[in-house]
Amino acid sequence: MKADRIHNFNPGPAALPLTVLEEIQENLLDFQGSGMSITEISHRAREFDDVINDAVDRTKRLLNLDDKFEVLFIQGGASLQFCMIPMNFLPEGRSADYVDTGTWSTKAIKEAELQGKSIQVVASSAAKNYSYIPKNIAFNSDAAFVHLTSNNTIKGTQWAEFPDTKSVPIICDMSSDMMSRPLDVEKFGMLYAGAQKNVGPAGVCLVIIRKDLLDWIPDTVPTMLKYTTFAAKNSLYNTPPCFAVYTVQLVLKWLEETIGGLENMAAINQDKAQLLYGFMDGGEFYRATAQADSRSMMNVTFRLPNEDLEKQFVEQALANGLGGLKGHRSVGGCRASIYNAVSLEAVEALVGFMKTFEKANIE
Repeated sequence: MKADRIHNFNPGPAALPLTVLEEIQENLLDFQGSGMSITEISHRAREFDDVINDAVDRTKRLLNLDDKFEVLFIQGGASLQFCMIPMNFLPEGRSADYVDTGTWSTKAIKEAELQGKSIQVVASSAAKNYSYIPKNIAFNSDAAFVHLTSNNTIKGTQWAEFPDTKSVPIICDMSSDMMSRPLDVEKFGMLYAGAQKNVGPAGVCLVIIRKDLLDWIPDTVPTMLKYTTFAAKNSLYNTPPCFAVYTVQLVLKWLEETIGGLENMAAINQDKAQLLYGFMDGGEFYRATAQADSRSMMNVTFRLPNEDLEKQFVEQALANGLGGLKGHRSVGGCRASIYNAVSLEAVEALVGFMKTFEKANIE
């Protein structure tokens, strides 16, 4: 690691692989001999066609997607998908099941309700401050789809296994754990992820959608809010966020060629999470906030004995080259986001600092 770079535990925008940043730096002024930056070339140029097509191909290989799925790149982040999903896939006379596991799923529910759509919140962990993932959910067999949030950045919970919804397709917000582990894609009708947490920079949302769902979309949906608009034009109906798509392509290349695929990435992520949770569970000074069987491998949320110590912890950590450890403003506490690009070395450094801080402040 270069001396002027810190260990980055930010929740998003978040850490990117150093080799990706170095490749961007090396080619920023002259992309592939074009004499122009990637930020300057036309999205209609052959060079950008190569970028977006390679990003699509790598996504399909990493997730073992067959021809039943489209891979799209859409602006507006995951938050735009919250309204696009019911707009596209929930017609009059149909209902959808939503599972409420925290802030982002709550926002998705609100966007469906704003449109007057019929939805059922079939499970919620709100009563216990969203500290767990609900189990044994009774889904409706006639639901148009089931909406889940796979990983909850604020509360630090994650679906370890996805539920059996029978023939009802799952539509899943995977913004903070996309590409962190292998998936059984046959369970899903759609996956979507704001790139800025685990697969790239802010500015683009990766959308993976089963082609038969595209037939559900009514003609009355506005052009730029229809998934068919993006599918028909390889995400090039209008000017896409070219730099963000390019960076996603490089991250996917890193995952495929340097890491060796999602099984290897999952093993690394498991090692990081076990190291951090194992240390906290071995004492009483740090307390993980999520229930043990629902803990996230991406966002480790924890508390210290009091808020004053938490403030000191965050400040002193930054002074020691460990950034982004403040908890979300809505819940307080501390949070270490240990996404794909956060190395095991970074987590080891964090645990080392946590030991030192505890020793200096133990009563």
